[in-house]
Amino acid sequence: MTLKEKIQQLPNKSGIYQYFDKDGHLLYVGKAKNLANRVKSYWQFTPKLCASSQLSIRITKMINQTVTMDYIVVNSEHDALILENSLIKQLNPKYNILLRDDKTYPYIYIDNAQKYPRFDITRKIIKSKDITYYGPYSVGARDILNSIYDICKLVQKKSCLKSKKLCLYHQINKCLGPCELPITQERYAQEINLATNLIKNKKILLNKLQEKMEFYAEELRFEEAAQLRDTMERIERSEIKSEIDFATNENYDIFVVKSSQARAVVVKIFMRHGKIISSSHEYINLNEGIDTNELYLRAFLSFYKDEKPPIIAPLLIGEGFEDKELIQDYLTNLFEQKAQIIIPQRGKKKTLIELAKLNAAELLKKDKETLNTKILQDIQELCKLQKLPNRVEVFDNSHMSGVATVGAMIVYENGKFDKKSYRTYHLDARDEYGQMRETLTKRVESFTKSSPPDLWILDGGATLLSLALSILESNGITLNVIAISKEKIDAKAHRAKGKAQDIIYIKDEIFRLKPSDKRLQWIQNLRDEAHRAAITFHKKTKLKLDQESKLLGLHGISPAKIQKLLNHYGTFAALKDATFDDLHSLLNIKDAKTIKKFYK
Repeated sequence: MTLKEKIQQLPNKSGIYQYFDKDGHLLYVGKAKNLANRVKSYWQFTPKLCASSQLSIRITKMINQTVTMDYIVVNSEHDALILENSLIKQLNPKYNILLRDDKTYPYIYIDNAQKYPRFDITRKIIKSKDITYYGPYSVGARDILNSIYDICKLVQKKSCLKSKKLCLYHQINKCLGPCELPITQERYAQEINLATNLIKNKKILLNKLQEKMEFYAEELRFEEAAQLRDTMERIERSEIKSEIDFATNENYDIFVVKSSQARAVVVKIFMRHGKIISSSHEYINLNEGIDTNELYLRAFLSFYKDEKPPIIAPLLIGEGFEDKELIQDYLTNLFEQKAQIIIPQRGKKKTLIELAKLNAAELLKKDKETLNTKILQDIQELCKLQKLPNRVEVFDNSHMSGVATVGAMIVYENGKFDKKSYRTYHLDARDEYGQMRETLTKRVESFTKSSPPDLWILDGGATLLSLALSILESNGITLNVIAISKEKIDAKAHRAKGKAQDIIYIKDEIFRLKPSDKRLQWIQNLRDEAHRAAITFHKKTKLKLDQESKLLGLHGISPAKIQKLLNHYGTFAALKDATFDDLHSLLNIKDAKTIKKFYK
């Protein structure tokens, strides 16, 4: 069936459609309330099938590359919206816009039903009628919480009340000690009220931390002063500075989109009780031009996922967009109450939008000043990449004679290494080919949670390149891959300087660039960082295995006991520093003595 025939036979039902180019690469995923009407609107059928004259330059370019299409029928426009968003996240089509900010934002909460309640952090709704939430926080939630426990005399840990015995926190004046002392609820409530006031008023909290930092500095406790300085910086970074105060208890979630030629930015601001409490932003690479409607769609679907948020607030946006009613219905269903999407025209709400737009413009200006796209454009041209490689994932494996076999993935985005996105894997395979297959397969399986990048780089040759392309193709994913390896001299790959050159492999070509070539150096830099990450994780894994085997040699210390200790302490280094009393709280006296003696 020809493309024209397929378009003309589309059903009048809701669904998603996919456009592919001559090489079978996915170009675009779209949703439709009526597939026949939506898809036909892209095309002109006489005298021959071609792009409609009413389309934007971006969509016209896409239609001109389209050779085939597929579609999936669903029950409703709502279902089409969800399926479209899921496929875009998993497959990252060339002409769709992808937001990578998939993290859930933390909230600070307190369960008021407890006799002596304490504050903690959550990312979802807790099933209790007596929960009070504060947030969301883009950064700094843990710093705020730790600062509260440092200043207020609250029950510090969940396990404290169960012990019914005064501990170190009471001795250093950080807890009233209701576990053993007759502390009235009225007295404890004073500490709760102080903590609540500090959470709601960051300025007061920061002033108290500033006083403490200056005290540490005067006492020559510089390390503690530096830690407080960093804590304050993270707390301050979580919000946009503003003098706007509604002097009411109004809550708003504010979303604004602004774009330049190559990049867009989504700014999110959260107002609670009339004050701005946090903000965040995300840059989006516009591979083939701007689509404001899709930007707003992705922003809302990325932030409001498939769970009702702990705090539901009216939404303020900077402008209207085509699917506003569809998103409003989606959010109404998610919130289990009527969702409000408002475009303010005047007053303080309009001032909030202007503040968000001002910050968006400033972010784009800074981004343009710092982002160096020249080398990325050169790499794109050399390696015939579909997209500018703004986000790159690089893979390497490491082992020692088949022991402590691991894989590592490092991430390079917008000109720097994104260390929070690094991933490491424990592997079972014994040979290099099997190890890379295992590593790449694990990454592909995680595309549903963390979207594909613009480019993969492998530490390996043509064989591993073919392996990666095969794995991607079998999963229906279009993604460019580069491999880099040392050329073989006497059947060996020499890493020694001057012995052999690095060779770059792409699907149909091989490049031998001069050592001074900036493009080669860029790829080498990424490969070397992946190599460092893999070796570091291998050494850590090997050390853990060695220490574990030594502990297993001790009489009475079983694998289950070692796991129990590691679950509690996290690392062998922390276990080594544990006191006898700490060990005794987890193991019997004999085992605690055995371990202390072993580390001495």
